[in-house]
Amino acid sequence: MIIINVKENESIDKALKRFKKKFERTGVLKELRNRSYYEKKSVSRRNQIIRAAYRQNLYVQENY
Repeated sequence: MIIINVKENESIDKALKRFKKKFERTGVLKELRNRSYYEKKSVSRRNQIIRAAYRQNLYVQENY
């Protein structure tokens, strides 16, 4: 459970922004999306390798 202490004279917008930031850091939505369907380990590993290759390619292009 995420708890946000609202300070005196703090606007609702600032408190909501802090809540959203804290919620994002916990990774709840990411975990929910991952659990929405089952993915075989071989498929997830393949996707992980593809993502890593893509990131590495971007890094190489940026440095040349």
